[in-house]
Amino acid sequence: MTVAAEATLTTASGFEPVRPLRALALRALPRMYEPSLERFVFRVRRTPGGVASEGASFRYTAITLIGLAGETEAAATRALRGQRPAAVCSSLVAALGAVHNLGDVALALWACRLLRHPDWERALRRLVELRPLEGPQATVELAWTLAALCADGDLPAADLRAAVARRLQAAFVERSGLFPHVVASARNGPRAHVCCFADLVYPIHALSRHGRLTGDRSALGTALRCAEETVRRQGPQGQWWWHYDVRTGAVVEPYPVYAVHQDAMAPLALLALEDASGHDFGAPIARGLAWLVSAPELRGGSLVDASADLVWRKVARHEPAKLARSLQAAASRMHPGLRVPGLDAILPAGAVDYEDRPYHLGWLLHAWPEGRPRRAGRRGTA
Repeated sequence: MTVAAEATLTTASGFEPVRPLRALALRALPRMYEPSLERFVFRVRRTPGGVASEGASFRYTAITLIGLAGETEAAATRALRGQRPAAVCSSLVAALGAVHNLGDVALALWACRLLRHPDWERALRRLVELRPLEGPQATVELAWTLAALCADGDLPAADLRAAVARRLQAAFVERSGLFPHVVASARNGPRAHVCCFADLVYPIHALSRHGRLTGDRSALGTALRCAEETVRRQGPQGQWWWHYDVRTGAVVEPYPVYAVHQDAMAPLALLALEDASGHDFGAPIARGLAWLVSAPELRGGSLVDASADLVWRKVARHEPAKLARSLQAAASRMHPGLRVPGLDAILPAGAVDYEDRPYHLGWLLHAWPEGRPRRAGRRGTA
């Protein structure tokens, strides 16, 4: 593995890695954008012939627009290879009638509001049509819905925003301090008790934004409780682990560790909670960044690849597809304290997934807009 060329990435003190990571994101995004489609690709992947692009993604385009909304018009236009963010957002809005995923529509609305797009009402109407208050909903997508409704205080949807916040809070599992994978789920399979890191950070972020916007202390309390439980389970070298038991809060299976969790999603959530509550999460954020700079699973190597000018997706176990998480989910389903022993020796971590996705870079920019203080972390409660 290669490490980032920038000298600041060689010393993982505090938030020093952020500035070179921002610069890398702005360099890499044009390679991931397809002007003829007005979409970002699904991913870029290392192949024997070099780095290749694959697919196109409505969702990843919306997320990346959210990130670019905090950049200058010139920087955002460069990332879009000469196209303006408002024009790409118009393309998303025009396609909404054929979009049936609540999360995708919520992200489009979020992008519209941040970019001050004049057709934001079309996105809001489509979101309402998908009935976020009814039936089972993925926790991540319900959290994105709340975040979109909290993008600014002028959005005329206060009643819907409050109802979505209540629904998300009602899904919180008090005994573990975590959120389930699906809200109002009737799942009863071998993985019904498993939630993932995304199921935690997006509700923390959304409820923090809601609490700050409305003064809802209950929402902030739920976000703080979940954040404290998540931080308590952070890995010894700063890893944000992947799968948890929503019944107990225990880690079910730690790997893979994703780069986007380390530099983007965890900071996105914890910094939003800092802003809303005043609690300090600088230390766990810095530990997560330090892992990205120098991962023990890679013998001090990094997912930040200077030669490719990309951040590779994750460090996983050397295993057949998803074997460890399937085994651990089945074992913990039988008893919350049961785990398959010896997996670290049998299926050691250290396999790198050589792909990068634009949403990672979009969330990175949104979590760390230019001008956000790069501090090494204050002494605080986290």
